[in-house]
Amino acid sequence: MGWLESLSAAQMGLIVAFGAGLLVGVERERRKGAGPGRHSAGLRTFLVAALAGAAAQALSTALAAVVLASVAVLACLSYWRSAADDPGLTTELALIATTLIGMLAVSQPEVAAALAVVLAGVLALKTRLHHFATDWLSETELHDGLLLAALALVLLPLLTTQPIPWLGHLSPRRVLLLVLVILLMQAASHLGQRLLGQRAGIPMAGLLGGFVSSTATISALGSQVRSGEVPLRLAWCGGVLSTAATWLQAWMIGGVLAPSHVGEMAVVALVGALVPCLIGLALWRRPVGDEGALPRVPGAMLRLKEALQVSGLLIAGAMLVQWAHALSDNGLLIGVAVAAIADAHAPIAALWGMREANGLSVDELLHGVLVAISVNACTRTVAAGAAGGLRYAMGIGAALAAGLAAVWAWDALMG
Repeated sequence: MGWLESLSAAQMGLIVAFGAGLLVGVERERRKGAGPGRHSAGLRTFLVAALAGAAAQALSTALAAVVLASVAVLACLSYWRSAADDPGLTTELALIATTLIGMLAVSQPEVAAALAVVLAGVLALKTRLHHFATDWLSETELHDGLLLAALALVLLPLLTTQPIPWLGHLSPRRVLLLVLVILLMQAASHLGQRLLGQRAGIPMAGLLGGFVSSTATISALGSQVRSGEVPLRLAWCGGVLSTAATWLQAWMIGGVLAPSHVGEMAVVALVGALVPCLIGLALWRRPVGDEGALPRVPGAMLRLKEALQVSGLLIAGAMLVQWAHALSDNGLLIGVAVAAIADAHAPIAALWGMREANGLSVDELLHGVLVAISVNACTRTVAAGAAGGLRYAMGIGAALAAGLAAVWAWDALMG
């Protein structure tokens, strides 16, 4: 393979251009058709276009511009000739794109090769992409996807990264990142329920729903148990798995708010999530007589109001914990416990923000997280009883107690 290292940039570019033209050309040749109505561009045309672009780029920029303009004119003529039978522009645009990829191959062969693979893949997946866009994807899901893209690509870059002390050392950009994480988990839960069957749908919905709100997920499954829509064992499974998501999300929040310290809680989060995952797996593997109906997938993939409410709790919890910490170290844990009654994620986000600002030690961070999740476990058990009855609450409470016992024991052993 030493001969590859001896090639000049122009020679390597021509080789990559040849490969790109061959890859895209083979795909277009298969769809070219036969007879008088066939497309004018096939394997040889795409090979020539890619090599012409690379050769022209290697010689001069002016010649490359002439070649690109010539290919564009030929593509326009080809479209004018076949527009009556096939109004699509895919082949003509692919021909121009292949020429550009050939030009790019001279200076950046790795990028050109990657683009060629992507282009060929998009062309080959025509039927599946068409089915996804017109049949599988609903109008509501399309709008929700556009909203998510607007928040991530338009609004997020505009927000400042400067931490605000009274906001628990959170910056506006990190607050929006938390909202985006919640929305992404909502989308994953929605799509998981659509893609999976009945038996896997409820546990997966429970796990992914726990990233939004474990309390809300446990309550929703409890209501379905009371109404007879979901078997008790599967509801236990989904509810228990939602508690595993609480530990994972506590760690993920750290990745957003305190990336330089996120490793400090990795083992604790793993231990906290492992116990409910094992319990949930045992419940799922044990067969039941009637799996029940899969909960109806909601019409909206994203629930912005719910995400904003959760982010509001995060901000309020951050402010409360910051104020309590200003009083004393004991006040910190009291503030965390009070804030965790409603939601564990709010005080945890505040703790991570303070840790990033070097306002907390590692031990204070871990003990605060343990207190927050322990207090909120009581809230989730009460919510389970109110929604699904005593048996449902006993199962959820036992799983929560087992998980907390394991984590507190690990903390004591390591401390």
